[in-house]
Amino acid sequence: MTSHTGRTALVTGGSRGIGRAVVKRLAGSGARVVFTYHSAAAEAESLAAETGAEPVRCDQADLDTLPDIFAPVADGLDILVNNAAVSHSRPITDLTPADFDRIMTINAKFPLFAMQAAIPLMRSPGRIVNVSTLNTVVPAAGAALYCAGKAALEQFTAVAARELGPRGITVNTVSPGATDTDMLRADNPPEALPRAAALTALGRLGTPDDVAAVIAFLTTPDAGWLTGQNLRATGGLLI
Repeated sequence: MTSHTGRTALVTGGSRGIGRAVVKRLAGSGARVVFTYHSAAAEAESLAAETGAEPVRCDQADLDTLPDIFAPVADGLDILVNNAAVSHSRPITDLTPADFDRIMTINAKFPLFAMQAAIPLMRSPGRIVNVSTLNTVVPAAGAALYCAGKAALEQFTAVAARELGPRGITVNTVSPGATDTDMLRADNPPEALPRAAALTALGRLGTPDDVAAVIAFLTTPDAGWLTGQNLRATGGLLI
């Protein structure tokens, strides 16, 4: 694994699931890591104690919290991982304008303006990784807003790659498939998980560490010729 010594990273949604695995991996390879959390204060404190990473509370439904999360990295940033998101399941017939505003703000608007805030702080060669979902190409009933927010994030990634390339900053998307997290288990009945595992080429659910390894790779010098890409980390759920 390439060392991240001397690099500073900001990871949103770092207290649990995939984000937690990313924080552990980057901190374990030498990066200084700042991570955000919303309500999982105990998990954030335990992760900070384990890794030395710095937690910052953040509410992605409120753009006024952006300055707070960038304050600890005001002296320079090398890596931004936009990971934090919320799931949402409701049929289109039942959606409300408030649903739209909340989900699209958390899953698309906040990450976009996080990239905007990061750009003047980023050193070259910088790395931005945005976490999307396989559901943008394998949509599920009830997931209109979740899919739409993540699809918007994928387009923000592609445009940012064009805009930031001249500065040596790469911008990529990682789209996990069925990954064994609290979110997956909360959104699916228990019997659905073995079925999802059986559909993958590798015959199992992904783990947060599986996805974190892909994200971490994209933040290394070895990934310097990859930008504007969407790496679908699904274990072969989609081929």
